[in-house]
Amino acid sequence: NTIAKDLSLSRSTVKRAVKDLEKAGLIRKEPHYRENGSATSNRYYLL
Repeated sequence: NTIAKDLSLSRSTVKRAVKDLEKAGLIRKEPHYRENGSATSNRYYLL
C-alpha cells in the first residue's frame, strides 16, 4: 500500500506535503538507483 491509499488522499496531495516538509527542513530525501544507473525510489529521513 501507499501513504495516499492508506489515508484516502490523492498522490498529488502527498507529494505536495512531502515537498513542503523537505522545504521546511523536517525531512531529507535521498535518491536510490539500480545497478544499471536508473532511478528506482527515494528514501526519506526525519530530521
